[in-house]
Amino acid sequence: MKLLTGITALAVFSMLPTLPIAAQAAQPGGEYPVKPIRILVGFTPGGGPDITARHIAQKLSEEFRQQVVVDNRPGAGGTIAANLAAGANPDGYTLLSVSSAHAVAPAIYDKLPYDARRDLTGISLSAVSKYVLVASPSAGFKSTKDLIAAARAKPGQLNFSSAGTGSGSHFAGELLVNMARIEVLHIPFKGIPEALTEAMTGRMQFFMAPIANALSLVRDGKLVGLGVSSLQRDTLLPNVPTIAESGVPGYDAVLWFGVLTAAQTPRPLISKLNREITRILGDPELRKRWAPIGLEPSPTTPADFDKLIAADIATFTRLARAGNIKAQ
Repeated sequence: MKLLTGITALAVFSMLPTLPIAAQAAQPGGEYPVKPIRILVGFTPGGGPDITARHIAQKLSEEFRQQVVVDNRPGAGGTIAANLAAGANPDGYTLLSVSSAHAVAPAIYDKLPYDARRDLTGISLSAVSKYVLVASPSAGFKSTKDLIAAARAKPGQLNFSSAGTGSGSHFAGELLVNMARIEVLHIPFKGIPEALTEAMTGRMQFFMAPIANALSLVRDGKLVGLGVSSLQRDTLLPNVPTIAESGVPGYDAVLWFGVLTAAQTPRPLISKLNREITRILGDPELRKRWAPIGLEPSPTTPADFDKLIAADIATFTRLARAGNIKAQ
C-alpha cells in the first residue's frame, strides 16, 4: 500500500469557479483581506513547512497588499499550531502550514484537542519531497535487496534510526518494514542530524532520510544511497534506484507540505486563497529555486488535498497499529 496515494497524478488547477467580489468579502468594509493574515507553522524555522510558508506569505502579501506573517509555534509534532488554527475564527485570517506529520498525529495520539479532518480543511498542497534509504558504507549493503536479505537472516537484530517517534522518517521506515515483511528495531532520535550521524557511523543499519538532508553525504560517499522512496527516480540522485524497483514493489513514501485553515471558513475565501497559492507555486523560477533542496511545488485543489490527508491518516493508522506506535 502506498504511503501517499496518487500524488504524481494530482493536477495543478483550481476546481472552484470565480465568484463575485461581494461573495468573497470576509467582513464589512472591503474585499478580503482587509487586515493582516497569519500563517501558523508547527515547527522551527528552516524546515519544509517553514520554507514553503515564508515564500507563500511573501507573495500573498505582495498580491493582497496586506501583511502576511509567519508565526512559528513548534511542539508536539505540529499539534500545538494545528490546535490554534482549528480554534481560530473561520474568517481566512489564520492559516496553517503543515507537513505530512499532520496526518500522523491522529494515528499516534490517543486524544487530540481537535479533529484533523473535521476541524481543519485544505487550501492547497504546496510541495512534495522524497526520502532516500541510506546506510553506512561499512554496513556492506549495495542495494535495498541486500538490506532486506540481511534483516531476514537476522530477525530483530538490525535497527533503523528516525528523527523521532511519529516523524515522517519513522513512518517511511515502518512502511518499508511492513511491506518487506522484515523484523527490525526502531530507534528514535531528537532530529534528522542525529539520525543521520547514527547511520553514518554504522550504529544504525539504515535511515529513511529526507533527500535534501542526505544528498551531499551520498554524493560524497559518506552514506550509501540504497533506494529513493518515490515510484520514480529523483533527478538529484539519478543513479539511485527506487525502493519499488529494487526489492519492494509498490513502495511509495513521499513527504508533503500544504496549507490548511479552519473548517468553517467560507468556501469563496478558500477558493480565492487556492487560486493565489496555485499561481504562486506555478512560477517556473520557484521550481528552479526549490529543486536543489529537494522540494517540488505541487499545488492542488482543496478537495484533492483533503482526500490526500484522509488517505494518509488511514495508512498511518494502519502502520501505527501494526507496529504498536504511540506518541512519546
